[in-house]
Amino acid sequence: MAHIFQIIFYQPILNLLVWLYNIIPGQDLGLAIIALTILIKAVLLPLSKQAIKSQKALQDLQPKIDELKKKYGDKKDEMGRAMLLLYKENKVNPFSSCLPLLIQLPFLWAVFMVFRDGLAGDSLNLVYSFISRPEAVNSMSLGFLELAKPNVYLALLAGAAQFWQAKMMMTKKPAIKNSGAKDENMMAIMNKQMLYFMPVLTVFFGLTLPGGLTLYWFITTALTALQQLYIFKQPENKNQGSGIIEGQVVK
Repeated sequence: MAHIFQIIFYQPILNLLVWLYNIIPGQDLGLAIIALTILIKAVLLPLSKQAIKSQKALQDLQPKIDELKKKYGDKKDEMGRAMLLLYKENKVNPFSSCLPLLIQLPFLWAVFMVFRDGLAGDSLNLVYSFISRPEAVNSMSLGFLELAKPNVYLALLAGAAQFWQAKMMMTKKPAIKNSGAKDENMMAIMNKQMLYFMPVLTVFFGLTLPGGLTLYWFITTALTALQQLYIFKQPENKNQGSGIIEGQVVK
């Protein structure tokens, strides 16, 4: 399995990075990483677009879901059936945002391994014969940015991009006044904690990982946030159902 992963994911990404490093004027590793990130994002664009659209659809339905929770309270079975009907009428699959993200994981792991192993020694033995193999890869970018070691500024930028992306997914929800309000308020608190927890975690890992990997994470998160911002500003689908379900449940 590890050998298959190396052939399908690790080796192509390693060779693409080396090729970009060779052709970019000045052989700047930082610029090569940025170009690599853009290319990977372009390849995975349909998947990330689908995931963001699914997240937006769920976000748009949240006020209606909150109304259902207020209406049905502790009637879990009736509320569950009503929510299934709501999803069906609005053509929303609550799990459709997860699959595209799972498909992207092997690419992310391969990129992590490329930067973890470094671009020297045995890793360069995996460079294809038709690609010029450099004797060594200069990890200094733009003359001052060392990408082989952790970089605090890149870690902070990655954390800020993570916060920006997560902030867009947050919605203001009205207070829910029913017997389940305590659980809903607890969920809101947890969501708010995650809003800050993930950027802090990103900064923490960024302070321990090579700067090249943190640069990749910053660029890919910023591009995803920009894509998310663009999609969120698009007019809502007019075919999407409207209105709250009035006492209808699936039999």
